[in-house]
Amino acid sequence: MRESAIEERIKPTGSVCMKGDGCGIKSAGPGYKVNPSSSMAAPMAEPTVNKVALSEGSEHEVKMLNSGADGIMIFEPAVIKVSKGDTIHFKAVDMSHNSASIEGMIPDGAQSWNGTINQDISVTLNQEGVYVYQCSPHAMMAMVGVIQVGEAVNMDAVVSAADDKKSGFISNTDRLDEYLSRL
Repeated sequence: MRESAIEERIKPTGSVCMKGDGCGIKSAGPGYKVNPSSSMAAPMAEPTVNKVALSEGSEHEVKMLNSGADGIMIFEPAVIKVSKGDTIHFKAVDMSHNSASIEGMIPDGAQSWNGTINQDISVTLNQEGVYVYQCSPHAMMAMVGVIQVGEAVNMDAVVSAADDKKSGFISNTDRLDEYLSRL
């Protein structure tokens, strides 16, 4: 049974199809999305954004996963609000992941971190603000997460830096914006 559980966790979770690959993707202009049922650009309703509530307790767990509720290559939960002085425990549930803060996307004066691949890491957050972090090997797949500690005092700086960070994503290109919108 353990082998089948391992096989399930490491199996391929999908494929990447880029515009021009002949897979039916068409570009859409601003305010338009590609309708998956027709591959045609058309106005579509924006999904409702669920705002994240303050997590209870002073210890929080974030799993590093190949797949989960938000898709492939994710942290779960991907967005969390905590109190100043709380500790986040990043758990290496699936292999080949780490957690590393992103330069320019944490509060001024906050301690950065850079976890080792395949290792758990715990981080105590003592500065108020928004922290954006990534899995370094899967950053181009937008394996990112967001933590708000207290008030989002640096949100403007994070949103500005997010535009540059997203330019390096080859998949899940709207993931970071969607996560920030949950705060």
